[in-house]
This record gives sequence, C-alpha cells and structure tokens, in this order.
Amino acid sequence: MLRILVVDDDPLVSQAIELWLKQQGFEVVTADGAATGLAVLTKGRFDLMIVDIFMPHMHGFESVRLFHQSAPAVPLIAISGYDFAESRSPAPDFLRMALALGATRSLRKPFKPKTLLAVIDECLAENRTRHDHAAATRRPGMTDERNREVN
Repeated sequence: MLRILVVDDDPLVSQAIELWLKQQGFEVVTADGAATGLAVLTKGRFDLMIVDIFMPHMHGFESVRLFHQSAPAVPLIAISGYDFAESRSPAPDFLRMALALGATRSLRKPFKPKTLLAVIDECLAENRTRHDHAAATRRPGMTDERNREVN
C-alpha cells in the first residue's frame, strides 16, 4: 500500500484529502504543521508528500524547501490557497516558485478529488520511471557512488 504524508495547518483540508485518498486505497498520515510533518517524515517511509506552501512558523517557501531537502527522492505536491485578492499589482506565482524549490507538482486550493488523484498518479509514475531508469543504468559489481560517476 502506498503511503502519503499530508501536511497542512488547516484540519478541514487535511481531513478531506485523507478521506479522498483512503477511499482510493492509500495509507495516509496527516500532520498539522511543518514541524510535526518533518518529525513524521524522519520516522517513516513515504511514497509521496502533499505539503501546504504557507503554514504558521514558516517563512514563505521554507516548508517546501525543508521537506524536499529531507526526502529529495519522494515526490512533493505543493498546495496553496493563498491569494492576493486585494492587491492591485499582479500576484506572484507561488505555485511556480514552489516547483523551483523542489516540488514535483503544485495545485491551487480548492481542487477536486479527481484533479488531486491525477496529479498523484503522474508523480508516482514519473518516480517509478526514474527509479527504473536508475536501476537499468546501474552497472553490476559497482557501488552506487561509482555508478553515478560512470553514468
């Protein structure tokens, strides 16, 4: 069973995502903030992370950067509902910025369950392809470090 870590300070968002994903057969672990999520991440193995971009006690994109650094091989979907509704100037594209910091994909809240599932499927498929390619190019009898040098 594939394990997904959901990190969002909004309990309604976390609960909705958890319910949707459990109905699809995923094992889901939720965390109510970045500190809790990072602690959970260090104690377990996850196949995918869904992380809110803006959370209390984090500065800007710090959450995306920290989660990506903690588990760089795990696909990360950055989510955000942050909007400059009253700003007269064009809003920064936070979701695009999250991709530059290591997120695999990004979604603007609110999103539909089928949209989330499609993005999860894309991320997992890309990750499998990447691992299959790495395994195929690994040369027998060499350490992983030496294989990286050769390839």
